Amino acid sequence: MAARKIFAGAKLRALRSQHRLTQGELAARLDISTSYANQLESNQRPLTAAVMLALADAFGLDLSTLSTDASDRLLSDMREVVADPVFGDAVPDLQELKTLSVNAPNAARALLRLYETYRKTSERLAGVDAVLTRDPSSGIKTAWEEVRDFFHYADNYIDPLDRAAEGLAQEIGEFGPDRLSRLIAYCAETHDLRVSLTVPERADMIRSFDRATRTLAVNVRLEPSTQFFQIASHLAQMEQTTLIGSIVESAGFSGEEARQTARIGLSNYYAGALQMPYGAFLKAAEAARYDIEELGHAFGASLEQVAHRLSTMQRPRERGVPFFFARVDAAGTITKRHSATPLQFARFGGACPLWNVHRAFEARGEMIRQLAETPDGNRYLCLAWAAEKRVGGYRGPVRRYAYALGCEVSHAGQLVYADDLDLNRASFDPIGISCRICERRNCLQRAVPPLAATIAVPADRRAIVPYEIV
Repeated sequence: MAARKIFAGAKLRALRSQHRLTQGELAARLDISTSYANQLESNQRPLTAAVMLALADAFGLDLSTLSTDASDRLLSDMREVVADPVFGDAVPDLQELKTLSVNAPNAARALLRLYETYRKTSERLAGVDAVLTRDPSSGIKTAWEEVRDFFHYADNYIDPLDRAAEGLAQEIGEFGPDRLSRLIAYCAETHDLRVSLTVPERADMIRSFDRATRTLAVNVRLEPSTQFFQIASHLAQMEQTTLIGSIVESAGFSGEEARQTARIGLSNYYAGALQMPYGAFLKAAEAARYDIEELGHAFGASLEQVAHRLSTMQRPRERGVPFFFARVDAAGTITKRHSATPLQFARFGGACPLWNVHRAFEARGEMIRQLAETPDGNRYLCLAWAAEKRVGGYRGPVRRYAYALGCEVSHAGQLVYADDLDLNRASFDPIGISCRICERRNCLQRAVPPLAATIAVPADRRAIVPYEIV
């Protein structure tokens, strides 16, 4: 596959604005003509290797940040939106959507918000959305969706919080059998916080904090990795209040509910970074060739925690393999989704039924591998497994999930899971984002026709799929 051309007009304009430079002054720093700088900023020409090196020298930029852009996410999201029949014949083509996502990302996000407003309103009027029971003035998106998109467009990496957790991890010390007790001791010595591992009155209670006695009660029936994570998440709310508050404020959430949700999400992010500090974790991941079970043993973490952490390894100048990660419940709903790859998950509707994550429930305890290709021609190594989260005895709460972790085939050679696979084979399993926007014409698992397609229903013949895409 040919190397992708890098257009970074929006980033160049932002860089110039940050340093308060005119276009001519930027051109002088890069030793190029003003007209060439104008063409780069307007995305009429891609960045060359020479210009990227000049940017690195003049501004200390990490070159990898120039090749990773939210425009891929915006493009994927907009393609899904304009597939809705409400747009009729006035549907922008792929090139127009690319131009919008690269040259005018704020306009693209405005389009997404406008569509989500329309969609939520339509669902309320039809009486099919649970949001009906909520206050309609709560905002365009639900708080959950706002926070999900915040992490989505940040590549699921929050640098200042990650580094703060790494600093505390060095103070607590490397992972070992007594690391949980060391964290508990740190809480007592530094914050006069008493941690009590106890059986809660409610079987579904994970942790609770008594402000009067400064006691954090953590469910003793949880796995030690989960106990560590929960204590660390609460600790983040005590130690990193100012930092988390500044991140939340700069995100510009629409209401207090979204801000509260974001604080919890950021506290959980800090907990994962404390449990698996960036530098040590990346070094171990590369040494273990991204074997998630080995990494779980090395850091006392569950497979879900390890996979989630792998999806955050996007620190400038210290990037790991870019992964996507998703958690799917038994109904096929994606309850967590993060992607540092071109693969994006459906914002509306279910996931592709050909994706191996759906088979994981049938093979609990096994690691399922799949070589898959999306309609855009990108190829991936996909891993999937299922797990059961049980708290308490026979009648205790049980949650069942399937998990997906994967990377582009170009990175697969760094993974132990690819050792006996033919990564150069001609045929890969065809998967998509969701049926409603998938362009494939001959998929036997198609659930619904593509929204933007015209279909024909022949009267004289019947195939597995009862209609044909015209």
